[in-house]
Amino acid sequence: MLERMLRGIAGFFILASLLLAYYVSYYWLWFAAFVGLNLLQSAFTNWCPMMTILKKLGVK
Repeated sequence: MLERMLRGIAGFFILASLLLAYYVSYYWLWFAAFVGLNLLQSAFTNWCPMMTILKKLGVK
């Protein structure tokens, strides 16, 4: 459940930043890059800040 929620949040963040980049400012692409880099580093370290947040919120 935790990993599915993490993937859903990451996907939402990337899609939202792409929409914001299109309609508001292209600087929102930096947010998409941040999310992508965070996912990449979590593949190597097996740690993601969002997983820590979700665990503290009680997601199992």
